[in-house]
Amino acid sequence: MKENKYSKAMKRLEQILEKIENEEVDVDELADNVKEAVSLIKECKEKIDKAELEVKQVVDSLNKEKDKN
Repeated sequence: MKENKYSKAMKRLEQILEKIENEEVDVDELADNVKEAVSLIKECKEKIDKAELEVKQVVDSLNKEKDKN
């Protein structure tokens, strides 16, 4: 099974955070890692927002069907 982009992004975020917390990142890498983390967070948030909207649409559709009956 192919791993989805959200899971990959979350794993990468965890790796970045772990490196920063363990002080394994030198100052030169720190800015790049923070920029990457911000980009990954934005990507994950967009995916969550999209999924939330899709779930809401499905629930609304189900409620409309229920109201018809």
